[in-house]
Amino acid sequence: MADKKKYQVTDVAGRLAKGFLRSPLTAVLGVFLLLMGYLALSTMPREEDPQIAISGGAVIVAMPGASPKEIENIIVKPLERKLREIRGIEHIYGMAMDNVGIVNVMYHIGENREDSNLKLYDKVMQNMDKMPKGVMQPLIKPFDIDIDIPIITVAFYPKTNSHLDDAELFKIVRKVQQKINAVDSVAKTTLKGARKAQYNIEVDMGKLSAYHLSLGQIMQAVQSVAVNVPEVKGRTADNKLVIFGVKNAIENVDDVGSIIVVQYMGSPIYLRDVAKVSIGLDIQNFQTAKIVVRDDINSSAFSEEHSQITMTVAKLAGTNAVFVAEDVLKVLQKYEKEFKKEGVGYLVTRNYGERANEAVNELMHHLMITIIIIALMLVFALGWRESLIVTFSVPAILAVTLFTAWMTGQTMNRITLFALLLSLGLLVDAAIIVIENIHRHLHSHGVEDKDMDEILIEATDEIGAPTNIATLAIILTMVPMAFVGGMMGSFMKPIPYNVPVALVASLFIAYIFTPYLSLKLLKKPEHKHHHNDKEGKS
Repeated sequence: MADKKKYQVTDVAGRLAKGFLRSPLTAVLGVFLLLMGYLALSTMPREEDPQIAISGGAVIVAMPGASPKEIENIIVKPLERKLREIRGIEHIYGMAMDNVGIVNVMYHIGENREDSNLKLYDKVMQNMDKMPKGVMQPLIKPFDIDIDIPIITVAFYPKTNSHLDDAELFKIVRKVQQKINAVDSVAKTTLKGARKAQYNIEVDMGKLSAYHLSLGQIMQAVQSVAVNVPEVKGRTADNKLVIFGVKNAIENVDDVGSIIVVQYMGSPIYLRDVAKVSIGLDIQNFQTAKIVVRDDINSSAFSEEHSQITMTVAKLAGTNAVFVAEDVLKVLQKYEKEFKKEGVGYLVTRNYGERANEAVNELMHHLMITIIIIALMLVFALGWRESLIVTFSVPAILAVTLFTAWMTGQTMNRITLFALLLSLGLLVDAAIIVIENIHRHLHSHGVEDKDMDEILIEATDEIGAPTNIATLAIILTMVPMAFVGGMMGSFMKPIPYNVPVALVASLFIAYIFTPYLSLKLLKKPEHKHHHNDKEGKS
């Protein structure tokens, strides 16, 4: 009997199949890939939308006494010309007002924020000698879009039976804010609609005119006792230390009213003589908000209105919105007893972490449904064993893609998962082609003369070259998306980043695990000799 002719491997597909077909490390590699994917899925930062790098800033230049026309000609326009020398600037907007000029700078999307801020500051400082006389030190305020968008907003309000006023509510919320600001990965907290306690001075203009006083004199008199008076320390002749301090000049309403504005005809004129002094809230603050609470969630009738203070919480860039939101809610739960005692209610009006988690979980759910549909289709087309082999390749490919995205600093968001959904139909192509060719070889004529290893290696190697070219062509259609600029380009970046990785991973997994699993699950069919059967019948 002639020796069996061994199949000569010609493609990388065949080499991978041959190298991993009988290797004990193949199963270990499969488990390792799935664990990597689970690790990435569990720890990868979750967001609803990808973060876009937006950089820019504002240059504020004050010139007391200057008109808007003067500000425009000697500050805004020269500053705009100088700032246009900076590379990477997309837009410059200048505003001229009484006493101040503001120039806003917006860089191209994708520019490094830290570098942009440094270039802006450097350019302004380089041209300080060209500023006109009388101009104050410029204020450079960079945009910080990473921490200006809150992920959680909480509305605090006094309950119906509460004795709290707005100032006392502010003190309680301020204490909670301090605690939340210490939470890991919380970048910034702000309070909106807060009302603070202050002394209100309502000047009677008639009395002011009768005493021949001006508002400027009233302001100077109040400011004279509102400054900080330091303690004085010294040594006497006998080398003894003397320490004395000045008692706070303003402690109640009477102290404010007793401020001497001016001496008139040898008699002092007090603030209470020309103004009404009261203790209350900051009446100059018009940023207030109301909250309406329903007694019954199913009822359309509203109960009482309450004044509220909204706390916003922003996270650090690149951190997990879900974890940060959960940590903030835990802090609020620790204050439940104190809130109940003081009569404070709160309502979470925005939870970006919860929305991000729901969006990711929903897309993962749809991903699983799609995998099941593909598996069922393959059951009818090839058989349940072949379907099981192809179905394994999908989570393995997704695991490699997610782990790569995690290692490169990406976040899990709707666009990242959309990229995986988009490529899901393409991911199983390589595995389906390999298993279909293996299926064909197992049912071809003369298969009984070949061993199983040779059939699997030959079937995999045979389709290697065309499958590689087809996958490369699909990858090349995705690459141009990486060069799209502007807001849309940054928003869609996960697609050209993740789809090519998933497609390349699909090739390696198809060439490594499809032959390996086929060896474990598939068998050569028993072929009947049709020619001998016909002779026996005749």
